[in-house]
Amino acid sequence: MNRLRETLSHLRSVCWMVPALAVSTAVMGLLSLLASFFDSRGDLQHKIASAWGRQLLVLFRIDMRVVGAENLDPEQHYVFVSNHFSLIDTPVMFGAMPRPFRILARHGLWKAPFIGWHLNRAGHLPVNREDPREAVKNIAAAADKIKSGYSILLFPEGGRTRGETMRPFKPGAAYIAIQAGVPLAPMALVGTRKILAPGSTHLRPGAAELRIGEPISTAGLQRRDGKQLIRCIQKRIGEMAAAPPAGRRTMQGRR
Repeated sequence: MNRLRETLSHLRSVCWMVPALAVSTAVMGLLSLLASFFDSRGDLQHKIASAWGRQLLVLFRIDMRVVGAENLDPEQHYVFVSNHFSLIDTPVMFGAMPRPFRILARHGLWKAPFIGWHLNRAGHLPVNREDPREAVKNIAAAADKIKSGYSILLFPEGGRTRGETMRPFKPGAAYIAIQAGVPLAPMALVGTRKILAPGSTHLRPGAAELRIGEPISTAGLQRRDGKQLIRCIQKRIGEMAAAPPAGRRTMQGRR
């Protein structure tokens, strides 16, 4: 019986959820691209991306909890840093995050037709980890972006983690926060790996949490402090991820 349920669940995922993801992404992506002609800052596009994320939470039957939104100052910009275990982490972030943000993602996405145009016009930023000179320029561009009135979201492991534990965080997020003079906000995604495991097409309905910790100030820090700071952030996120689940559903704090 359990095997039959598992088979039916996988069929539902492949025949309904995955196509629904493709259609939703195409439609909302087109709307976002059109919106970019009327909003040069990308704020309208972010609202569309947030609607896309919330739509997918409903389609995938994810019971999403956000814990710790009260730790964020609505007048402050941040470098948001999170673990990354699943392909659905990005739409979950757009659907659940209580503050607007732009993402820093691998530069190869900017070369893809339509996707690259959308990312660029929405104000998201590329990072080239393979070229040290370009990476330094990307860090400077992200810091400038924050200074002009944005928050940035990064997955500092450099991609999705295939194992059960986080890979070592790359220090770029800390360098950006120090250069921009803003706090680092640690966040832990819990449960998304069970909903969609790496390399799988089986989307399983379930519960997930976005846990937002107290931001860490970068006041008085120099670039040389970046590696120690990112180790501190990773330790904090590991502790947050290992904590017991929150007792109640909370999606408050959205702006």
